[in-house]
Amino acid sequence: MSIVPSTVQAYRASLLHFHADPAFSKDACLWHEDGLLIVADGKVQAAGDYAQLFATLPDGVRVVDYRGKVIMPGFIDTHLHFPQTDMIASPAPGLLPWLETYTFPTERQFGDPAHAREVADFFLDELLRCGTTTAMVYCTVHRESVDAFFEASAARNLRMAAGKVLMDRNCPEFLRDTAEGGVRDSEDLIKKWHNKGRAMYAITPRFAPTSTEAQLRLTGELAAAYPDTYIQTHVSENADECSWVKSLFPDARSYLDVYDHYGLMRERAMFGHCIWLDDADFARMAETGSAAAICPTSNFFLGSGLFDFEKADAARVSLSLATDVGAGTSFSMLQTMNEAYKVARLKGSYLPAARMFYLATLGAARSMQLEGTIGSFVAGAEADFIVLDPKATPLLARRTERCNNLEELLFALALLGDDRCVGATYAAGRKVHERATDL
Repeated sequence: MSIVPSTVQAYRASLLHFHADPAFSKDACLWHEDGLLIVADGKVQAAGDYAQLFATLPDGVRVVDYRGKVIMPGFIDTHLHFPQTDMIASPAPGLLPWLETYTFPTERQFGDPAHAREVADFFLDELLRCGTTTAMVYCTVHRESVDAFFEASAARNLRMAAGKVLMDRNCPEFLRDTAEGGVRDSEDLIKKWHNKGRAMYAITPRFAPTSTEAQLRLTGELAAAYPDTYIQTHVSENADECSWVKSLFPDARSYLDVYDHYGLMRERAMFGHCIWLDDADFARMAETGSAAAICPTSNFFLGSGLFDFEKADAARVSLSLATDVGAGTSFSMLQTMNEAYKVARLKGSYLPAARMFYLATLGAARSMQLEGTIGSFVAGAEADFIVLDPKATPLLARRTERCNNLEELLFALALLGDDRCVGATYAAGRKVHERATDL
């Protein structure tokens, strides 16, 4: 098919993306020191060396010059809560008191569509400022919160997954739904939003303690009826939480087994945290195609524990990184990489920078069954990409001037970088954020 020249966009910079997991494949990175990204109609047409691709451009196409910077696919954040934006950095001695003191009262406000939309707008702009172009997002129990989120996302033409939280016990009455009503509302929202534009619906039981067995059973039936939807929930985040689940579901082999019993483990199922899983749990995740969202800033903040990369990799579980705002303390996936590196070191393993960038792009896309759609620059992928500036701060500039290879450059970005590194963010080929140069 010929490309109409006026629809073509071209960007010159160093290009980085992945075709494999660096933990298991040599030469998993695709790196072009002087690269060219060609986009048309919101999709990638080609990505490679500038010297080879420039001659293929139609006459009259202006090349946007980002030399000195790195263009890579937009970050994908696989676990966070948009209603918790306003309570980020709230003090509490642990997960359960944090929920009771801050989370539930804050979420109460999201029955108000105007409030929900105002927070959604800020939340999405903050993601884009940090270079995140796709996320798996928890709303509240209110249908209005889901409508507000997807309306705000559609206005920016973003590929986002989100869903109404389901919880019919062990929560305040003002946030409690019913087994039947919550699932019925979820199905209505699936019909309204799933695969409409770039929206994707995620069936969202908050976590096992806040759903009755009846609600979990109906949720599993809903997931079976709509197999191309996502499922998102929490599992094995905190030792006290795991003990609570054991008391509520005494017949379950493990916390994860509760979800498995109700048909909630399958491809497109994303489990947040996964800290206290055993070998049998990880094996079952791999067997079912379920994926883990690793949330290091949240786990440090709440003192939940350390994710075991080696155990998960031994089972070949699909992994990705996530901010978990608002228990997570930053919207930045670069800062999330910084903390993930420390988690690995504290568990006695090592996480190379290339692996961290993979987990935040192609690894997350694979976890969401979206390889070829987002997360890389293969031809036909949606043109969601970011421009990273290795000289965004004086310290980063000084360090990157001394980098001798790609791994050192990426490591410096991950350990020293934050939202200031994101010079621009593009969604479906359109610029949706540009950093002010005078900040």
